[in-house]
Amino acid sequence: MCGIAGLFIKDPKLQPQLGDLLAKMTSTLCSRGPDSAGFAIYGAGQEGRSKLTISGPSEASITNVAKRLVAAIDPGAATTVRLSHAVVLLKSEDVRRAVEWLDAHFPEASVVSEGQRLEIYKEVGYPDDVAKAFDIASMSGTHGISHTRMATESAVTTNGAHPFSTAADQCLVHNGSLSNHASLRRELAREGVKTKTENDTEVAAGYLTHRMRQGQSLGEALKSGLDDLDGFFTFVVGTESGFGVLRDPVACKPAVMAETARYVAFASEYKSLTCLPDIKTARVWEPKPATVYFWEHA
Repeated sequence: MCGIAGLFIKDPKLQPQLGDLLAKMTSTLCSRGPDSAGFAIYGAGQEGRSKLTISGPSEASITNVAKRLVAAIDPGAATTVRLSHAVVLLKSEDVRRAVEWLDAHFPEASVVSEGQRLEIYKEVGYPDDVAKAFDIASMSGTHGISHTRMATESAVTTNGAHPFSTAADQCLVHNGSLSNHASLRRELAREGVKTKTENDTEVAAGYLTHRMRQGQSLGEALKSGLDDLDGFFTFVVGTESGFGVLRDPVACKPAVMAETARYVAFASEYKSLTCLPDIKTARVWEPKPATVYFWEHA
């Protein structure tokens, strides 16, 4: 069933409230996906540095993994630990080496995301509890996406929760179901795009990554998906500078959007938007089927 929320902030004065507003929007969707939740936050970045977000079975475990990783790869790297996740700020040229080191020394740790600005936090549990445990409300940024999940096609695990990231500063959440994800997974593997779970949403994220590596823009990749992805879906995609929305041609999954001079918001249900400032004067509409919507910071 799933629930999605997304917030793109236009007014810089609203950026410190990103996490708080996104957590409140997500809270109203708990009944749509009580099994797990995830949050993608686009915060401040540092030139020449990339955030590597990794997860583990416990706070103690991931703290140890992060400590060992920093010692082995970049002794000057700053680390932030939240619950079962750690964000390590590495030199950008060291990210690939760090991922390979993790695979070799701590296969139980998972790379959740990487990028100059992106941090992803996701965990099994009731969405309100997940948001509180990661202290999402304290986070600031320019835009963010969240997801609640009632498991359908794959197991309820941390790795199986949304959002999924298959490229730097890129992530995707999904409400729906793809019928051809198994064949697409095999095709992507042949092209060097690896997926870690059985979740069809990760396949969709990998598909967009593959298309953009071939030279397509995000908008073009989403339009290609209308031909190549079978099933029904609502996608919300995050990039370093913005976010996009796409519904399949039938658009059977609920979706609503709102826009003011200060923000653009997306949610699976209108009640998720009622916590936003000036929502009574916002332009509110249902996104059209098979239509790409995208907002981006200059």
